[in-house]
Amino acid sequence: MTGIFKANNPYNSFLLFFYGLLLKAPMFIHASTPKPQIIDGFLYKFFIVWLNQLGHTVPVIYSIIAYLLLYTQAITFNKLVNDQRLLQKPNYLTGMAYLLLTSLFTEWNILSAPLIVNTLLLWVWARLSSLYNNQHPGKTLFNIGFAISICTFFYFPSLAFIALIVFGLAITRSFKITEWIMVLIGILTPYYFLLSYLFLMDRWKEYHVPTFAVYSPQISQSIGVYAAIILLILACLTGMYFVQQNFRKQLIQSRKSWSLILLYLGIALFVPFLNAIHSFEYWILCAIPLSAFISCAFLYPQNKWFPIILHWLMVAFVVGISYFMR
Repeated sequence: MTGIFKANNPYNSFLLFFYGLLLKAPMFIHASTPKPQIIDGFLYKFFIVWLNQLGHTVPVIYSIIAYLLLYTQAITFNKLVNDQRLLQKPNYLTGMAYLLLTSLFTEWNILSAPLIVNTLLLWVWARLSSLYNNQHPGKTLFNIGFAISICTFFYFPSLAFIALIVFGLAITRSFKITEWIMVLIGILTPYYFLLSYLFLMDRWKEYHVPTFAVYSPQISQSIGVYAAIILLILACLTGMYFVQQNFRKQLIQSRKSWSLILLYLGIALFVPFLNAIHSFEYWILCAIPLSAFISCAFLYPQNKWFPIILHWLMVAFVVGISYFMR
């Protein structure tokens, strides 16, 4: 499969869809109803309540929406990676890696708030990467701040990704106070409209100000989970090695984009520590940057057997966990 997805063939979009379906078939067979947690935002809770009536009749609807989000994110991120020229040549390995690694953990196939937020964060990363040669960034900066603010309405700890904007601006742009003000206005605007609505409708008592604190997340004491984490770390470190090997050969804009992906990963690894709820589903925020590094482990090795073995080892693990260890 790695050989097929190395090609930049438009038909690979359809192949990727069915590749993901085969990996994630158990999420349709054993459809689960998402349960909003206290840390989740009001927009996510409203969305789940809105779906409840249909979900009681057709529970698989949650799995269908979750898979469409995962597939759309895979295709979108793959296109962005190709457009930013982060890899040696255009391919579909990033999309394949995203669908593969999100299949390693059953919690990553649930219609969760972080899964929805991933779509917005993809857009934020893409816009930050485009700032390098943007002569009129005002509108883009406002939209970036606005998108991060909307993310908090689905999952409040995603507020930590403001750090991605701060460091992203420092990496891609020279300091201009007007640009930073535009970002701040973008962040505050959704909250301005929310507070205005609550005031005009006299619904202050219904709204609870979200809070968070730093906690130590607990990982399920399961051999399968630890094995998946080890496999994921092995693939990611291999990919990081090849990114470093090819870093100086890339354009300046591509280097800055890789720096943003590394920063993205660092913040995504930190966010689950802001949860009072111990659930592995919140770690899915790491999946997007991880898939970029893992795609390098499939593309760059000169030994053709290594990516093949790595891929089928991960597939075998997914099949074993999903079909035989439930």
